[in-house]
Amino acid sequence: MGIVAVVALETETHQHVDRLLVVDDEAPVRRLLVRILERGGYSCSEAADSDEARSAVASGGFSVVLTDMNMPGESGLDLIEGLVAEDADIATIMVTGEDDTDLANHALEIGAYGYVIKPFEANEILISVSNALRRRSLEIENRLHREKLEAMVRERTSELWTAVQELEQARSDLQASQTETVSRLSIAAEYRDDETARHIQRMSRYCALLAQKAGMDEQQAELFRVASIMHDVGKIGIPDNILLKPGKLTPEEYEIMKRHAEIGHRILSGSKWPLLEMAAEIAITHHEKCDGTGYPNGLTKDEIPLEGRIAAVADVFDAISTDRVYRKAFTLGQSVEILKEGRGSHFDPELLDLFLDALDEVLVIKDANE
Repeated sequence: MGIVAVVALETETHQHVDRLLVVDDEAPVRRLLVRILERGGYSCSEAADSDEARSAVASGGFSVVLTDMNMPGESGLDLIEGLVAEDADIATIMVTGEDDTDLANHALEIGAYGYVIKPFEANEILISVSNALRRRSLEIENRLHREKLEAMVRERTSELWTAVQELEQARSDLQASQTETVSRLSIAAEYRDDETARHIQRMSRYCALLAQKAGMDEQQAELFRVASIMHDVGKIGIPDNILLKPGKLTPEEYEIMKRHAEIGHRILSGSKWPLLEMAAEIAITHHEKCDGTGYPNGLTKDEIPLEGRIAAVADVFDAISTDRVYRKAFTLGQSVEILKEGRGSHFDPELLDLFLDALDEVLVIKDANE
């Protein structure tokens, strides 16, 4: 014998009424449950077996199930398990003549909200239904609240934070570094004009591309891309009259401009997280040259870390192939020739060759970030 009651929400004349479906193969038991529940203020429907119950639930609107263990065809346990699998919002209660602890535990494990033993008192049924409805309401409210919070986070996440979040390797280990990165970068954000923003996006993507061509795996190249975004963060310490000067810098102004590499290194160094360690290294080495004529430390060849040598190629290409406040962009042909002239003196020969061999991919990045 089985009893199933399924509860749903219904609005009548602006008042909230919970609707129940009572299912049992014995009509007297159905009528008794319906009478108890309707006196408790619920609206009820009936079904004689599990098949009728499933059809009723499929029509929508029901939310709590009370079922006995033994019914013709599908058992009460099977019915509960099936309904819960189809709709996580359905709350179920087992009503059975079997006083069996193992059965009760199993029913609760598969999703039942309560276990009532026959013969029952009217108050037992009403209290069990009330508790099931209250728990169901709380669970739905909790889910909606969680979904609302997730939507708010997605809407309010900045582009930079999204980039960091998506590209960090080992998210659990680097979550603290992401927070630290955003905090430090926020200091620089106010000093960035639109062209500078586009420059760092292009340059960082060139870096990731060249890093993979040079043998870095995808995760490390992605970490490099994020780190290279901060290569010029030290320019926040350079006066606007020098940073944004439309003409050629005087020797004195150029010496001041060169300080941005060391300023950036000071901002980013000292962190225990790989992202910021790499960013600090890129900041202080991306203006070094293989022949030792670069700055700030005059490093040569392999004294310059791989990340610095890659960043040098990417940074110079973007600088010469795009408009700057002090001059118009060089053509693609002119830009390639300038790079070739620096092969072995400014740039690592092997890295430069890899970059030029990937020029089609480079131009796709350039066009997408104009």
